[in-house]
Formats: sequence, structure tokens, C-alpha cells
Amino acid sequence: MERSVKRLMEDREKRREENIGKYIEQLSDRSTPYRLRAAEALGGCADPRAVEPLIVALSDPENEVRWVAAQALGKLRDPRAIEPLLPLLADPDRWARRGAAWSLGEIGDPRAVEPILPLLADRKKDVRTAAADALGKLRDKRAAAALSAALEGEEEPEVRTAIRRALREITGEAGL
Repeated sequence: MERSVKRLMEDREKRREENIGKYIEQLSDRSTPYRLRAAEALGGCADPRAVEPLIVALSDPENEVRWVAAQALGKLRDPRAIEPLLPLLADPDRWARRGAAWSLGEIGDPRAVEPILPLLADRKKDVRTAAADALGKLRDKRAAAALSAALEGEEEPEVRTAIRRALREITGEAGL
């Protein structure tokens, strides 16, 4: 019985290795749905080999693929993704900006603070929310003044809530 369990585990690992290879290959498929599924699957695989192919996918011509690739990199939390994600903060597509901000918050590197700050003034409220959430996760005091200023001019309740939450994470003050 012990041998059969070991064999099952070996077979499972072999299939996992094969699947990761297939997903990496599918990131360059002509079919957008294949690229989307591949990026999503690689984000859940917790395998460092997925990072470089996902970084390449950040320049995909399809907005949705860039967004899913950015989120996948955030799930992997690999610092190699920081520099490639930064340009996405200025992407014309709001989902790419949102995904990049979220991912940078998940990775948790303070180099992302200054590049995320301009998104607090983004015209899309979901991008502003993602930026505030990311800054809260980064817990860097450099963001406190910009968050406070953004709170003063923000009218959207969900963005205001995200900003307050971020300020609490940074300052530790419960009264915000």
C-alpha cells in the first residue's frame, strides 16, 4: 500500500509538471481564451517557473490577458514581477492598471509606493480603490499624506472606505 501511495504521488507530480509546461506554452497561443486560462492557471500553481512567462504576457495585445497575467503575478508574490508590473500602472486599460496595483500590493515591495500614488487620482473608482488597498498592504508611511489628501477630495463611498482602511494599516489609528 505504501508503494502505491508513493506511486500515486509521483504520477500526480508528473502530471503537474506536464500541465505547467502546457500552460506556459498556451500563454503564446493565438486563442485569447487559451491565453486567459493559461495565465489564470499559472497564477494558482505556486511555481516560480510561471513568473517569466507571465511577465511576457503583461505585454499581450489583449487587455484582459494583461489584467489576468498581472493578477497571476500578484498571487505568485515573486519580486521579479515588480519592475515589469510598474509600467502597467499607466496602461490605457483600467483593468490592467487595477491588476497591476493589486499585484504590487500583494508582492509587498516598498518600491511600488511612489508609482502607485498617482492612481489615487485615477478617473475610475475601482482603480482608485485598488491603489488605496495596495498602499495599505504596503504599510509605507510615505503614502499617508497622499492618502489623506485623496480622502479629502474623494466622493465615492467605497473608495473613501478603502482609503480609510489603508490609512489605518499605515498609521495604526483606529479612528480613521
